[in-house]
Amino acid sequence: MIIGVPAERKSGEARVALSAAAVGDLVGDGISVLVEEGAGAGSAIPDAHYREVGAELLPDAAEVWAHADLVSKVKEPQPDEYSLLRPGLALFCFLHLAAAPRVTEALLESRVTAVSFETVEAPDGSLPLLAPMSEIAGRLAPQVAARFLQSDEGGRGVLLAGAPGVRPGHVLVLGAGNVGRNAAKLAVGMGADVVLVDRDLERLRRVEHRARGRITTLASHRMTIEELVAETDVVVGAVLVTGGRAPTLVSEEMVASMRTGSVIVDVSIDQGGCIETSRETTHAEPVYEQHGVLHYAVGNMPGCVPRTATAALSNAILPYVRTLARAGVRGALEGDRRLRAGVNTLDGELVCPPVGSALGWPTTSLDEVLDTAARA
Repeated sequence: MIIGVPAERKSGEARVALSAAAVGDLVGDGISVLVEEGAGAGSAIPDAHYREVGAELLPDAAEVWAHADLVSKVKEPQPDEYSLLRPGLALFCFLHLAAAPRVTEALLESRVTAVSFETVEAPDGSLPLLAPMSEIAGRLAPQVAARFLQSDEGGRGVLLAGAPGVRPGHVLVLGAGNVGRNAAKLAVGMGADVVLVDRDLERLRRVEHRARGRITTLASHRMTIEELVAETDVVVGAVLVTGGRAPTLVSEEMVASMRTGSVIVDVSIDQGGCIETSRETTHAEPVYEQHGVLHYAVGNMPGCVPRTATAALSNAILPYVRTLARAGVRGALEGDRRLRAGVNTLDGELVCPPVGSALGWPTTSLDEVLDTAARA
């Protein structure tokens, strides 16, 4: 199998799916890797490093897509990449299809086998390929919020750490998964007063045990959230439904109750967002104001720290890319249940029930599609 690594096309996306070190490991295993020239530039990986480890550099994306059996990239195909999709191609990347019907249509129409990073699931229910980016996005959230709380950025003029004799800023984190825990941890480290809300009491117990009183944990109820939102300086939306659309936890009415210059960071935006007033923004234009509240809803937050994010993502996906390359897609799916959970589309069929539920589209079982292909 030939692996293709194109440059990313999404606005503000400077990551690359595989580092030169990871490509070197694949080439050392006898796997051919094609890399688009300049793909690693945003992550400070020059073309020369890919050449040194044995990759073949190609001048444009179309050549990489045309000659690869498996394309490994970071973000979902952009509209100008839809024409590069084709039957028999396997795609391995973040897709977040529950909030992207047009991308889903393109994958189905082209009969691409699409394996999504965020739905690859370990036996214990963890998400090993989403986890490193969730951790980074969570740690970025308070950093971003602190910036936009400044009055010169349109915020309330609040310092999260406070000052001697002055109360610190208030941060409300919705969701105690990887994003939420990391956001809460960093916000506490910055000196903020932090409340973490989740409906899973066991998760809250674990946070309470580790935080030792530095983070206030509360069970999630609409009334609780309504009261907290009105009093806080920052709301971090960190809710995840694996493969599905994020639920709306903060209504427009709640947003309107917030103090002027408060900040919302909706990390859940790539799954549709958990704030009713959120709409996806870009690194070029990261915020907008509604009801006097600044909304930050960049769909690829880790893309602004590409050196860190590329290394973390590449480390996580390398074993799976190796498995796919060695066994082929069908063989890998038969032997690795984690990858089976990651398949979103196959042979023109939608095979991920949470995506189908979010979009209101019918799904077919993965086994049924595989059996049909085996009989053909």
